Amino acid sequence: MNGITVPMAIVDFIPVLMFFFAACLLLKDLYNKMTKGAYALLATGSIMVLIGGFYKALWKILYALNICDYPLLSESFFPIQGTGFLLVFLALVGMFTPHNKKNVTLNSAAVVPVLDSSMPFVILQIIGCAGMQFTLFGISLKMKKKNAAVCYIVAFIFMLAMGYLSAKFDDTPGMHWVAQLTNTISQGSLLLGTWILHKAGLAEKNLW
Repeated sequence: MNGITVPMAIVDFIPVLMFFFAACLLLKDLYNKMTKGAYALLATGSIMVLIGGFYKALWKILYALNICDYPLLSESFFPIQGTGFLLVFLALVGMFTPHNKKNVTLNSAAVVPVLDSSMPFVILQIIGCAGMQFTLFGISLKMKKKNAAVCYIVAFIFMLAMGYLSAKFDDTPGMHWVAQLTNTISQGSLLLGTWILHKAGLAEKNLW
């Protein structure tokens, strides 16, 4: 690992913070639109995504400062975050469960197994992100906020690019910075789109 520097490690916290703020907005705006089960999935998935991103950023800063190399922090990134994104997607799908049906809830238990390969979780992350962005894209169109819809398209494209980079990663400083920039654009677009919907009154909007 010779491509990580302290500035690079610090920058890695930026997309984590961006997702944190986007998740807070969604949790606030969608609270009255979900069954308890769906909202629990949204909260759980969001927390898992945050933990996965924070672990990866923490590992980088500890390594860059020559404090320690704790690879489990990095290796847990895709299992935790991939599962988290999938739960967020399931929560958004569950949001459209009719509220007037009694005893309807969406429940799920997430188990993160330990595998030798992170590829299954990369696939989960792509599926979860695609579903999340597609759902938010649909909400944007329903609210007639095409600028937000464009943001979610950009977020998804750059998330796909992150998946591609993870398969081609060569551990050089240049590749690290490309990955950092790609992830920052993706999470920044997610935050911007969510902020646009928030300012447009998503919390009060009837989506059905």
